[in-house]
Amino acid sequence: MYQYHCLNPIAQKGLDLFDESYRNSEDLAGCEAVLVRSAKMHDLEIPESLCAVARAGAGVNNIPVQEYAEKGIVVFNTPGANANGVKELVIAGMLLASRDIVGGIEWVESQKNTEDIGKLAEKQKKQFAGCEISGKKLGIIGLGAIGAMVANAASGLGMDVYGYDPYISIDAAWNLSRMIHHSRSLDEIYSQCDYITIHVPLLDTTREMINREAFAKMKEGVVLLNFARDLLVDEEALIEALDSGKVKKYVTDFANPVVAGRKGILVTPHLGASTEESEENCAVMAVKELRNFLENGNIRNSVNFPNCDMGICTSVGRIAITHKNIPNMISQVTNVLGREGVNISDMTNKSRDENAYTLLDLESAASKEALDALKAIKGVSRVRVVK
Repeated sequence: MYQYHCLNPIAQKGLDLFDESYRNSEDLAGCEAVLVRSAKMHDLEIPESLCAVARAGAGVNNIPVQEYAEKGIVVFNTPGANANGVKELVIAGMLLASRDIVGGIEWVESQKNTEDIGKLAEKQKKQFAGCEISGKKLGIIGLGAIGAMVANAASGLGMDVYGYDPYISIDAAWNLSRMIHHSRSLDEIYSQCDYITIHVPLLDTTREMINREAFAKMKEGVVLLNFARDLLVDEEALIEALDSGKVKKYVTDFANPVVAGRKGILVTPHLGASTEESEENCAVMAVKELRNFLENGNIRNSVNFPNCDMGICTSVGRIAITHKNIPNMISQVTNVLGREGVNISDMTNKSRDENAYTLLDLESAASKEALDALKAIKGVSRVRVVK
């Protein structure tokens, strides 16, 4: 029997994928897995039994990823599961920034008691006029699951789309419309595009990447959209760019005291993945990742360990080892099992930066002595009997 705990409400469509061998626990004690959305885990006391965390979403800044790697806890996310929901909000953001729809709605509400509101509206509507997005140039920074979907949708709406991503995956490239211009530099995006939208993860290298230097290279009256992470934009430089007219509108999904209520800024309350479909898709993917890991030892979409898949175990036993990516590790593991008379029928070892993962199929069950000896190897963080 596996135990899991939900730190946030998780869509029932995903939880329904757990069978009778899983139990939803009211607390963390004794749990092997955790499902989480936005709950912060940095100061959370976790049991030694915990070996997997699945984030029902893409961002994992609420999870101490590296600390968990040191403990042999595999952290999963669900890339692409909420991409369509975010894509639709980005398109909505462009439309809201192009035409003063919000201002128009607020004006109508303010005149709700005016008897001749229809005639008055005809006189006042010019102040809310805007432009169409068809024919305008859109620059997309980051062509992952969301960026690629935004690119294709915007192209379908008649926009001239420029995409920049030096690390674009083969799958993303195949999914892109042939109409997308592949920019070789950010400078081309900045200098050519009327609209710019950011879709990159928050890393040390991307933090405040949209800064004074970037704004200086942009077209006058550019519209900037940020539905990725607020810290990608230097907001002090942004306010300066808005005040000078360099930036016409800034649309973001991240409310904070700097941007909330500021003229020229449209802020939504983190609605990107707040659709029934997105929440269900994320829950389904997260549960499938957990089940494959717990039952088979396979890893897919981890943010701190490499992908590793040996399918369903058909041998007598399977063990999974999380460890440091250091020399002589595999020989130490095989020597331990050899001394205990355990034959390895199949194995795989994958690494990701300083962390590594090894799966071994065995022709006989490993003894407690063998498992203890594996745990004692320097650099090993966890040894788990999968079967």
